[in-house]
Amino acid sequence: MATATKKPLTEAQLLAAPAKDYMNEDQLAFFRQRLLDLKRELLANVRDTSEHLRETEAASDPSDRATQEEEQAIELRTRDRERKLLKKIEEALGRIDDGSYGFCSESGEPIGVRRLLARPTATLTIEAQERRERMQRMFGD
Repeated sequence: MATATKKPLTEAQLLAAPAKDYMNEDQLAFFRQRLLDLKRELLANVRDTSEHLRETEAASDPSDRATQEEEQAIELRTRDRERKLLKKIEEALGRIDDGSYGFCSESGEPIGVRRLLARPTATLTIEAQERRERMQRMFGD
């Protein structure tokens, strides 16, 4: 007997799901795929940057060279941010595996589907994030 393969959820279906279905198997599969797609995209960017930096020839004109160095610095800073995001993606995939994905690391409350769609690596509810940011502004890092 053949088993029918289920179609992945769409964002609309995810948003329309009742609260009792929060972080069920289908929703976790949706976010796992979203995180894996994001990871694949970031890794492709890393490869492209590496190739671009290897292929770049040093300009002989000082102002061209300065522009080239600035562009490379911006590209490297972008890749550094993406490297940090890759780490957050791996951590989010780990939370999917251990069953804690979608729940606030401070309060244990659901983070919410809308927030996770906007930021699939989120570990805090909006309220907890705002509280943390207020504390950081008051006391610094």
